[in-house]
Amino acid sequence: MSGLRSLRRLIDTHAHLSDLEDMDGVMKRANETGVDAVIAVSTNLRTCKATLLWAENFPGYVYPALGIHPTEQTQEDIPVTLQFIEEKLDECVAVGEIGLDYWNRKARKSKEIQERQRQLYVEQLQIAKEHGLPASVHGRGSWQDALHLARRSGPDRVVFHWFSGPLDVLRELIDSGYHISATPAAEFSKNHRAALTVAPLERIVIETDAPINPRNRNRPSEPSNLLTALKALAELKDTSEDEVAKVTTKNAEELFSI
Repeated sequence: MSGLRSLRRLIDTHAHLSDLEDMDGVMKRANETGVDAVIAVSTNLRTCKATLLWAENFPGYVYPALGIHPTEQTQEDIPVTLQFIEEKLDECVAVGEIGLDYWNRKARKSKEIQERQRQLYVEQLQIAKEHGLPASVHGRGSWQDALHLARRSGPDRVVFHWFSGPLDVLRELIDSGYHISATPAAEFSKNHRAALTVAPLERIVIETDAPINPRNRNRPSEPSNLLTALKALAELKDTSEDEVAKVTTKNAEELFSI
């Protein structure tokens, strides 16, 4: 156990702890796996409050990120949530999870919903920029727009989580100084693996996106599953897991200033 931790300091840069139960058990299993820190992201007012509670219970281990997910843009409490986020950002290391999702069922055929997503995304990018915080961005099915708006309105530090978009957009993203993340889907997802192969290791962090489990939707994942992403990324980069752990942890520390 101690040997594992000394060799592999790991940071889960994107987990929805607010959707997990058994706080003590989740954190114990993460710690035993070698996870030294978790960036806990939020999606709405309820999860923002829950995320702060996780951080309060595990100071120096759970680092909160507050934001409104693009699929939550129809909620009536958006103004209240934005105000709450701004009031609590001094406790946070990032604004997130924010972004765009044109593949969402409601957004697929609605230009109006897509525009509302863009407006909410830009507002939160500007909040991140004003507070000097990085943004954790969701860009499913909207990679080019998500990147364009981040470059126009966002902070210098941005991570596009679970990137599986076109490689020309990826190259533009890398040229802009941004990061992407590797998830457990790096084991099998063709587009995600392609992006991770092209992106330099110095621009990659690792995450679980817990409780999402890309292999088994009926069995939630948690930060202790971070080793799956680590192993898959090491395979893609044809290097050791220890080297991937060292580089991605350094990247995360610099990205989130932890």
